[in-house]
Amino acid sequence: MDISIFEGVRTPFYYYDRELLERTLDTIDACTAGTPMRMHYAVKANSDPGVMRIIAGRGYGADCVSGNEIDLAVECGFDPQKIYYAGVGKTDEEILKGLRHGIGCFNIESMEEIDILKELAAKEGRKATVALRVNPNIDAHTHEYITTGLKENKFGIDLRMLEEAVRRVRASESLDLGGLHFHIGSQITISEPFKILCERINELKTRFRLDGVEFRFFNVGGGLGIDYDNPDENPIPDFRTYFDTILSNLDLDEGQEVHCELGRAIVGQCGSLISRVVLVKQGLEKSFVIVDAGMSDLLRPALYGAHHKIDNLSAAIGSEMKTYDVVGPICESSDVFGKGETLPATKRGDLIAFRSAGAYGSAMASRYNMRDLPGSLIK
Repeated sequence: MDISIFEGVRTPFYYYDRELLERTLDTIDACTAGTPMRMHYAVKANSDPGVMRIIAGRGYGADCVSGNEIDLAVECGFDPQKIYYAGVGKTDEEILKGLRHGIGCFNIESMEEIDILKELAAKEGRKATVALRVNPNIDAHTHEYITTGLKENKFGIDLRMLEEAVRRVRASESLDLGGLHFHIGSQITISEPFKILCERINELKTRFRLDGVEFRFFNVGGGLGIDYDNPDENPIPDFRTYFDTILSNLDLDEGQEVHCELGRAIVGQCGSLISRVVLVKQGLEKSFVIVDAGMSDLLRPALYGAHHKIDNLSAAIGSEMKTYDVVGPICESSDVFGKGETLPATKRGDLIAFRSAGAYGSAMASRYNMRDLPGSLIK
């Protein structure tokens, strides 16, 4: 990485590799060309306007989970008809915002939400397209905080309640049933959960067809993981296997579409958090590299116990390797990026990169300890 491009930029900040982002989008487009796949970028992964404008320029839709995300998606050039709005706790104000923007679909997560949207859409004189989010009870074998498809989760409508939910939507003059929505979790790196999801969808499609219900689309969510340990060896996820798994296992009729809500898989590897070494503290038994980035800038290690590959960008080739704990300045013991990290001999002023931070990095940043939010640079 040519660190001369960072000259004069205040640390910490997020660096986004435009060329890698474009190559990632090229790969997705090549894998889905001529198929019934439709992409919706999950805005919650990274809401940087520069990143979003690049993705919007590809004609992708947007998966939003708040009213403010809807506003931003429209501002960044996403077609409102391709904006889908998900979330278990949409407020009346947010729903009205979506209706007035004319967004393409509301992903409904409860019986109660059906009644709320029906009433608000009727008052606005609009007919809202909806997809019912189904809880398929599939274990995606990922972290408990990012598993969303089990029956114990707060997300989605239980399979036993789905028939009544379909009936209620179809009976409403202000709602239009477009399809079914699923999302089984995040950072999924094996194909089996996606195969099982397709089997569930096929079963539901057959079951409801007997009642005369035809869905226009099935939204399979996102969840495809990235390689946090080897970002240089695997900068682009295995989209081919992911899309082939879905298309080869899903029984689609002519004209039916499959919608995907990829977030991390699109932007995760193109972003790095760039930080500067404040000092190297020598303890009795270990050495600490203390950087100017903290858990307020990159929360995943403290929240999930996640690990991001750490690179010393300033170190000369062939430098002696040493072992450090890499920590931030926040007044919390959990403000740790890595323990026992093997890095080139590190000194005050060196630039450190926390890799694979393009997803759920800047989007989760806060001003804890009254710290400034990190800036961003796209090159």
